[in-house]
Amino acid sequence: MDSTALLVAATLSAGTVLVIAALGLLINEKAGIVNLGAEGMMLCAAIAGFATVVHTGNSWLGFAAGMAAGALLAAGFGVLVIWLNTNQYATGLALSLFGAGFSAFAGIKYVQEKLPEQSQHPIPFLGDIPFFGPALFRQHPMVYIAMGLTLALIWFLYRTRAGLVLRSVGESPESAHALGYPVRRIRLAAVVAGGALCGLAGAYVSVVYTPLWVEGMIAGKGWIALALTTFATWRPARVLLGAYLFGGVTMLQFHLQGLGVNVPSQFLTMLPYLATIVVLVLISRNPLWIRVNMPSSIGKPFYPGA
Repeated sequence: MDSTALLVAATLSAGTVLVIAALGLLINEKAGIVNLGAEGMMLCAAIAGFATVVHTGNSWLGFAAGMAAGALLAAGFGVLVIWLNTNQYATGLALSLFGAGFSAFAGIKYVQEKLPEQSQHPIPFLGDIPFFGPALFRQHPMVYIAMGLTLALIWFLYRTRAGLVLRSVGESPESAHALGYPVRRIRLAAVVAGGALCGLAGAYVSVVYTPLWVEGMIAGKGWIALALTTFATWRPARVLLGAYLFGGVTMLQFHLQGLGVNVPSQFLTMLPYLATIVVLVLISRNPLWIRVNMPSSIGKPFYPGA
């Protein structure tokens, strides 16, 4: 198989994790909530999904378990920051630390477990096309679901009344409250939905992307997804493109090693994180661009009685 086709296929698979998680965080931030706990939620979802597949042999049940774990943790986070008005950044960091510790504890007995053999998912006829078949049409269904989720979120945010209400809650919660919208309940729903998507991304990592359980296996993907929302200026289509960019950088290290390029492995390993820092630095050079696109109330508590 052509090495370039393999690189494209690996890029799509690696980018899918970031697409799903970043879309979840985008929903949160469109509602005015910053959740720094994505890494912890993804880790807990990864062990929940992996354990479910070990016991049931059904990967779709694993995805459902991951979504449930992410949604449950996000609901707890939402109650704390929306109803009790705890600091969003500190609470998110606490959730991330909790998720790392709890997943390590819960996953001890699953370290040596193996999942059932995964079946291939080529698209009939398209999967046999030279180059394009191996590169684009032999992916796991979750890759295409991630693309569909992006289109669905674009339609929801910019073509539906519910999406308009969600954005209004993120832009001006006081005005939305004055119009009679339940700001806190809308924000909680957005946080739970975002947590479910982060959970789906975490389960995808342990069930499909690297089908095993290892402590800390998310390896910073939650933080990259968080940075990706800013990189994409809170636009779903840009999230998709940015995720594949970061996915390509991640896979490039293995591609270069396979070609025998004499580059220190430590440098190749840090490429995704270096790319994240470089992109954020470049974006931060134009604060006006960030301010224009960023939801106005992001990270700020809402006091209905004020």
